[in-house]
Amino acid sequence: MKTIGLLGGMTWESSVIYYQIINREIQKRLGGLHSAKILLHSFDFEDIASFQRDGKWSDAGAYLAVAGHSLVKAGAEFLVLCCNTMHCVSDAIEKEAGVPLLHIADPLGAAVRSADLSCVGLLGTRYTMEMPGVVRDRLTDKYGLRVLVPEGEDAAELHRIIYEELGCGKFLDSSRAACRHIIARLVARGAQGVVLGCTELPLILQPEDSIVPQFDTMALHARAIVDLALS
Repeated sequence: MKTIGLLGGMTWESSVIYYQIINREIQKRLGGLHSAKILLHSFDFEDIASFQRDGKWSDAGAYLAVAGHSLVKAGAEFLVLCCNTMHCVSDAIEKEAGVPLLHIADPLGAAVRSADLSCVGLLGTRYTMEMPGVVRDRLTDKYGLRVLVPEGEDAAELHRIIYEELGCGKFLDSSRAACRHIIARLVARGAQGVVLGCTELPLILQPEDSIVPQFDTMALHARAIVDLALS
């Protein structure tokens, strides 16, 4: 079994779920008392959010890369970013660390193509929905998918919910309802499925909240981590 290096704390709420899914899947596959070999660097998310607000993406990349390198020195054989947005600096982390980084969009893209869909709606932070090099471009360029994102007030409200509520441990029925309406508008525009492209969104949304299939980037990523760890 390979040793997994997790870059987490973005936020810690979702990092906990990563840890649970990975260990439960390892136990399911190997049985007995088996659990995953994991090294975790958990960031103070306020530090990361500050880089994001100030648009200091290269500084953020360097900051995360140092942590990734430290995990490799401690024995990690591959790295994982437990966050969608910060995949915008995944190349810098992988280059500094010198080991593979399992990109969150790859198991996602494979799952969407397996479902025989060609167009999905992407929910996430404003950065994930708008910036190149996170999820959207990879789904388009590597998997040939059309990706729709919320617009205007929908995009602003989704970003607010993620940072002001979900990231702070607040899970409100009113926000779940707002997300359902946002999903419905994406479906009306042609989305055949919806990507939960923020690792906190599965903490508030359930499959019944959309009439099209949901693709949970966190769960798909976590299972792919186990695949790689056991390969």
